[in-house]
Amino acid sequence: MADFEGILPAIITPMGEDGRFNEAAFREVVEFNIQAGVNGFWVAGGTGESVLLDDDENMQIANAAADQNRGRTKMIMHVGAATTLRAAKLAENAGKAGVEAICCVPPFFYRQPDESIVQHYKTVAAAANLPLFVYNLPGSTGVEITPELMQKIQDGVPQLQGLKHSAMNQGFVRSFADMGLDVLIGNSTQMLAAMTNGATGCVDGPPNIAPEFWVAIRDAYNAGDIPAAEAAQQHAAKLTGIVREFGMHPTIKALISERLGIDCGDPRLPTQPLSPENRAEVIRQAEALGVTKLAVAQSDD
Repeated sequence: MADFEGILPAIITPMGEDGRFNEAAFREVVEFNIQAGVNGFWVAGGTGESVLLDDDENMQIANAAADQNRGRTKMIMHVGAATTLRAAKLAENAGKAGVEAICCVPPFFYRQPDESIVQHYKTVAAAANLPLFVYNLPGSTGVEITPELMQKIQDGVPQLQGLKHSAMNQGFVRSFADMGLDVLIGNSTQMLAAMTNGATGCVDGPPNIAPEFWVAIRDAYNAGDIPAAEAAQQHAAKLTGIVREFGMHPTIKALISERLGIDCGDPRLPTQPLSPENRAEVIRQAEALGVTKLAVAQSDD
């Protein structure tokens, strides 16, 4: 059994009226997902508007995530930054905060040779002294972590635990799994397919909204009921389709706000919020899938 497996929502970063991190709302979203049965979280990643956060916010998020979780699930804190110095500082804070692991995109903007990427991860991992997940997100970083590059990272970074694979080449899933890595697929429409190919679980944004949809995939798969897992995957994929049609950050924030009866705020600029018309349509389509407003907010008791 893998150390990191199942469904780990890539959690949003709620914003307050002042445009800053809303810790109270963040804690409610965490607790709602924990009560729904998720295995962990991918914190301050792409769905969490990572590169739009300042370092103080990142560190505040890490502290809040660990404190709200209290070891109940696996908190994987994203510490990626354009410079090794910044990423290592965020990693050190994550280690002190008490999360279960860190994750990190490779250095971006200036293309680096493999040796520099390995050294970057080596320095960042050492600063936290926690299990490390590589964040393979070439569409945003311009750097693809191939099995060949991953082997170099594995040879040079003893804390390496696995990766979130958000690249197009799904054939790499088996290659990474054969290296003994925990492979978390970054596409929630492909959770079941990836798990049958060696992935241990899924990290994506849409499960924030209705974690029970993906918990159903996990439970059916673990029980060996593939037809039920396929049906659950098909249903869950429809929610992901809504998010992709209307935009990840504004749609997820709008639907969680509606469902939990809290205000998760707007995406951070330059991303625009949904228009009133689109917000109403998003809610209508989600409700048709069974994403209903909760009558009672979740608590951490």
